[in-house]
Amino acid sequence: MMTTPLFRDDAYLREAEAKVIGHTPEGGIVVDRSVFYATSGGQPGDSGLIDWDGGRLTIATAVKVEGGGIALVPAEPRPLPPIGAALRQRIDWDRRYRHMRVHTALHLLSVVISLPVTGGQIGADKGRLDFDMPESPSDVDALNAALAALISRDLAVTDSWISDEELLANPGLVKTMSVMPPMGQGRVRLVRIGTAETQIDLQPCGGTHVARTAEIGHVEIGKIEKKGKLNRRVNLILS
Repeated sequence: MMTTPLFRDDAYLREAEAKVIGHTPEGGIVVDRSVFYATSGGQPGDSGLIDWDGGRLTIATAVKVEGGGIALVPAEPRPLPPIGAALRQRIDWDRRYRHMRVHTALHLLSVVISLPVTGGQIGADKGRLDFDMPESPSDVDALNAALAALISRDLAVTDSWISDEELLANPGLVKTMSVMPPMGQGRVRLVRIGTAETQIDLQPCGGTHVARTAEIGHVEIGKIEKKGKLNRRVNLILS
């Protein structure tokens, strides 16, 4: 049951039509095309609403299912739209947009702290990256200033695709130490910040991002936590 991920081609799409192509044993609604981002890569699935002839459901999140499908997970147990039903999907745009801002800001954080990443998480109010970092940064003010400078440059955020083989031949593109980007589909999505002349970051990523760095707005490094002998968790707060 393959689902077309509409959010991948247009992260700003808020509504879309879809058809129900299946149900999961857990009560999820598998659709043929999804404007809801499915939980992955540290980014939560989208929430929102679906409407169909005779019903409406609040959607708590979206998840990936076997075979390349995406299932919309209702917020409460209620009758599901039947297979074949036409739906109108509407995401909680405010929440999604904050995820986009945080996600792009974390890419910038990986630029100003140029160390291997061991984990990460995205939220609507903050995000975090875990770094292979024996000691905490000595000058957080300087890091905040560097982040603000990159945001204010209003750099373009774009994507492109390379083959699995090209990624394997360029291991430096992968910043994460413990998790490889999803492979096996023949191609991998790259997210670029800046143009060919102004590029500051290029890494595999399947998440949603703002179109330009100025959209991030104000962010600030919060608590830095020790998570093991060589790991530091850097929290990033979104205003």
